Amino acid sequence: MPIVVNLDVMMARRKMSLRELAQRVDITLANLSILKNNHAKAVRFTTLEAICKALDCQPGDILEYVPEEETRGGD
Repeated sequence: MPIVVNLDVMMARRKMSLRELAQRVDITLANLSILKNNHAKAVRFTTLEAICKALDCQPGDILEYVPEEETRGGD
């Protein structure tokens, strides 16, 4: 998928655990983990807004577009 979620990077920069972020955003640990591990198919804007607020960042700090060729190593 060409959209990469860099949530783990922002969490590390803010020294915030997955559990703490899940509590602040009011999302289940399982759903936040799915998002963090790039397994989510979609994310609600309200969830993205809450994550950005909790991490004091912009959506572009979390979401990145990487063309297919780069994600597959040029296959």
